[in-house]
Amino acid sequence: MKLLFDENLSPRLIDLLAAEFPGSTHPDRLGMRGAADAAIWAHAREHGYTIVSKDNDFRQHAFLYGPPPKVLWLAIGNAGTEEIARLLVSRIAEIRTFDDAPEQSLLVLEERFPG
Repeated sequence: MKLLFDENLSPRLIDLLAAEFPGSTHPDRLGMRGAADAAIWAHAREHGYTIVSKDNDFRQHAFLYGPPPKVLWLAIGNAGTEEIARLLVSRIAEIRTFDDAPEQSLLVLEERFPG
C-alpha cells in the first residue's frame, strides 16, 4: 500500500514509514506543491495511492466520489510528524484491512488513549 501524504503533512513521513509503506510520496516530491485537491485526487487514483490527510477536503471527496483513491483521515489535532508516524504504524493491521475492502473509501484514524 502506497500513501500520498497531503501537503499539510511533513514529507519526512515518507522516510519514517518507508518500511511499512514503501513507495509512498508527498506532493513536494511529485512537483505538485500547491496543486488543487482535484489534481492530487486524480494523481492518487491514477497511480494507486491512498491519500493521508488531516484536512476535511479529502474526507469529503471520499464521501462524494468513493474509491479509488481511498483516504486515511487523521483526526488528531496538532500532532507532530513523529506522532503521526507512530499512529500509522500502530494501526497498520486496521489500515491493511481497510485497503483490502474495495467498497470502503474512508478510514478515520484517531489517537486512542488508555482509558
